[in-house]
Amino acid sequence: MIRKYKPDFEQLLMVLRREKPDRPVLFEYFTNGPLNEYLSGRKNSDPDNLEETIKITIEAFTNAGYDYVTVPTRFYGGMKFTTAGHDQKATVSQNEGSIITDRTSFDSYPWPDPEKGDFDTFNRMAPLLSNNMKFIAPGPGGVLENVIDLVGFERLCYLLFEDEPLVQNIFDAVGSRLLRFYEITSGIENIGALIVNDDWGFKTQTMLDPGSMLRYVFSWHKKIVEAIHLNGKPAILHSCGNLEAVMDFLIDDLKYDAKHSWEDIICPVEEGWQRWGDRIAILGGIDMDFLVRRKPDEIYCRAEELLKLTESKGYALGSGNSIPAFVPIDNYLAMIRAIEKPEFSNLERPLDKI
Repeated sequence: MIRKYKPDFEQLLMVLRREKPDRPVLFEYFTNGPLNEYLSGRKNSDPDNLEETIKITIEAFTNAGYDYVTVPTRFYGGMKFTTAGHDQKATVSQNEGSIITDRTSFDSYPWPDPEKGDFDTFNRMAPLLSNNMKFIAPGPGGVLENVIDLVGFERLCYLLFEDEPLVQNIFDAVGSRLLRFYEITSGIENIGALIVNDDWGFKTQTMLDPGSMLRYVFSWHKKIVEAIHLNGKPAILHSCGNLEAVMDFLIDDLKYDAKHSWEDIICPVEEGWQRWGDRIAILGGIDMDFLVRRKPDEIYCRAEELLKLTESKGYALGSGNSIPAFVPIDNYLAMIRAIEKPEFSNLERPLDKI
């Protein structure tokens, strides 16, 4: 594989500061195993071996042109919230398999211990990073996501009226543990930024009313962002759904550095950058349906136009969500190839074989 630019995490930091980087920057929440094998040029001989998987992910991100590497959350160990078998399914109903239904089940739930996470993996794998690369660490689910997984969305709505103190206790139990997770990970030197991944919305509105979002969800997000910033790292929000009603709050009050996850049917990324790009960095945005269904030349043209529109100021190119296995590799490659246009770069660097 050949990449145009040397890895340089500072370029992504410039995007997150809403500055214009020296050249175009890529961003992706996560990719998939077959794509990582293709980009790294080798098979993963032991997919169940987390360190081997991370090695291939590092090689793939390096070869593709990223300035960082995201890592699988499944090596976090003791930080995982136990749910009703959701990890084994491609799609899950928000009402399926609730574990906490009342005070008794809350008291008996085996709450994870953030102190038992295998965070030393970052240090063990750091020597494999190219110079000037960093890790970006996502969380083991978000505050609202984990609560819905544990309680079920419909049951949560009932509990908001039937037993509000229990609802508060559940959110506090989840939020306090995620806060400690981010306190630990943001203090690790080779982690350059943190992704706070927590889906907040449906297609037309937030999952809970804005008042409930503020009381139960945003109160913990504010503490999480503060903890990340205290360690000098940027906080990236990955959140799907229609967040129109809370965008000003997540920018001005929660003080997230970047927003990721965009859908054309809700708000095309081009519109999002024009509306909020002077206040928060905008990441990704090539709609998933567009990325899957359109031809490579159409995808390339949209990516190229996005880079022209933003001039890469406060913007990094990528998908609207992630690159799961159903995204055609040729379509993904067409998207990232747009950064090779020489007029988008102020750097004069030769092509580098990695």
